[in-house]
Amino acid sequence: MKMPEEKKVIGPGKILSRAVIFGNLIFVSGIGPHDPETGKVVEGGIREQTRRVMETMKTILEEAGSSLDNVLKCTVYLTDINHYYDMNEVYSSYFKVPPARTCVQVAKLPRPGENVLVEIDAIAYKP
Repeated sequence: MKMPEEKKVIGPGKILSRAVIFGNLIFVSGIGPHDPETGKVVEGGIREQTRRVMETMKTILEEAGSSLDNVLKCTVYLTDINHYYDMNEVYSSYFKVPPARTCVQVAKLPRPGENVLVEIDAIAYKP
């Protein structure tokens, strides 16, 4: 399938892309706390998982020609809303100016058998 000229895919996969650039907007898919080397969930709790997610987001945005400074909106999915404050502490340390955000509790996140506590997606712009 041929894509329009203004649409570019970052890290295409079988069922999703890591990100899609359309014009100057970057749509980053939901990112889980998986070690990029092993594909396994990082050890530790919500703080370690949030840190891994944010580091992966940073890498994806840089690959797309942008940065965390250009994030406009995030959606945070938590399997336990009681992790909200610990997640927030790590998450907020990655932004000079916090983007708009939605945070919700979900029953379960993908990858059965894994203890995924957080997933975050984002919309950013490419200057």
